[in-house]
Amino acid sequence: MTLYDIKPRFQKLLRPLTRMLYARGVTANQVTACAAILSVVLGIVLMCFPVPYLYLSLPIFLFIRMALNAIDGMLAREFNQKSQLGAVLNETGDIISDAALYLAFAFLPGVNLWLVVAVILLAWMTEFCGVLSQTLNGIRQYQGPLGKSDRALLFGTCGLCIAIFPQTMVYLNAVFILAGALSLVTVLNRCRAALKEGSASE
Repeated sequence: MTLYDIKPRFQKLLRPLTRMLYARGVTANQVTACAAILSVVLGIVLMCFPVPYLYLSLPIFLFIRMALNAIDGMLAREFNQKSQLGAVLNETGDIISDAALYLAFAFLPGVNLWLVVAVILLAWMTEFCGVLSQTLNGIRQYQGPLGKSDRALLFGTCGLCIAIFPQTMVYLNAVFILAGALSLVTVLNRCRAALKEGSASE
């Protein structure tokens, strides 16, 4: 069970806004690029100014980013905007955004840089394994326990805690160790699902 499982309900809430954006000529690729650019900008701001209260922007923006990700998908599927460029932007935008936003935690005092980097690399690995399955079997894998939306919830919560209770920064290394372990399980789950789909199709 991951947050991805509630995506259809989230999309239903966003469908009126999606239709309005389409009516105004906004494309899926524009939304995807906007989400990535804003992620990089916010990540750079937090790296340059690692002040605890600024991390309140993280949960707010991560929610907005999830909404943008849902909107670009609906624009692509429901308004015939699917393209190879869109697929490339979607996958590369996600990993760039994750790196920019989560690397900002490494600039806080006491946080181990290599733990943060390891979690970012493992996050990339989870997405790679999901796409790998799509390449092999035509089915994208979204198994958890720590998919993209779950990471956003976890680190958004961390940002909120840091902003309100700066003393909780002492627990960040433990959170990143947990995130790393859960990411490894996610990689294994997605690889196992990919192999299972492959065996079923033979």
